[in-house]
Amino acid sequence: VVLAAIMLKMGTYGLIRVCLPLFPNAFMEFAPYMATLAVIGIIYGALVAMVQKDVKKLVAYSSVSHLGFVVLGIFALNTVAVQGAIIQMVNHGLSTGALFLIVGMIYDRRHTRMIKDFGGIAKKMPIFTVMFMIATLASIGLPGLNGFVGEFLILNGSFFSELYDNKIFAILAASGVILAAVYMLWMFQRVMFGPLENEENKKLVDLNAREIGLLVPLVIFMFWIGIHPVNFTKYSENQVTELIITSKKKSLAVLETSKTEDLPEWANSFYGVDEETESEPLMVSTK
Repeated sequence: VVLAAIMLKMGTYGLIRVCLPLFPNAFMEFAPYMATLAVIGIIYGALVAMVQKDVKKLVAYSSVSHLGFVVLGIFALNTVAVQGAIIQMVNHGLSTGALFLIVGMIYDRRHTRMIKDFGGIAKKMPIFTVMFMIATLASIGLPGLNGFVGEFLILNGSFFSELYDNKIFAILAASGVILAAVYMLWMFQRVMFGPLENEENKKLVDLNAREIGLLVPLVIFMFWIGIHPVNFTKYSENQVTELIITSKKKSLAVLETSKTEDLPEWANSFYGVDEETESEPLMVSTK
């Protein structure tokens, strides 16, 4: 749970807090390549998750796909996408953390995580089923739950990104949302529904007060972020905007004495250099 909620975000946090402020030119130069890797991670993580027979492994590989969305949003380098990446890091900790807790609770009762060993347990564990369903739908990105907010902002921001200026990244990434629905709903249906045939499953008991107390705060935040995300995004909006502006100023400070014909393609499009100024030095005010 700690790995999903905190440790997985250290790399993406470092991209925002260290790589972008210190190396803005390199950040922008490699943005198309990082966006490509992000899309590969989204699709590959989803495809690998689809073939898992272990519930915990399926949830773990879904994290690869989710973090791909975060990287895509960061390298879009506009306020909408970076805001989405930040809120998605929080969302991933909530929904995936809840899923790992739920897997641990069922493992504590059955001592197995294989999907084939379950089936029909919704009849014996109704409260568990509701909690599992909410966490699953949040992970998929159902509107009204937290996962939708982050993914929508990331896809919207990356679609209109001026940095890598290629809408194919957002279009391909959107397929990851569809694949997530496929493997998560498939897993949920196999585990919770169907005939209750296994004798061990007939002995299962529902969540106790301690376990409910662990999951309820996470569920509350899933609905809170999904219904009213401005309560959370307002705290980072100004900082994100300032970070992007500052990074552009630093990049311009390096590029302002360069000849436009020596500039990389992303700089010409990102800073709006036209053909008339092609032979002139790039002198842009950073005020």
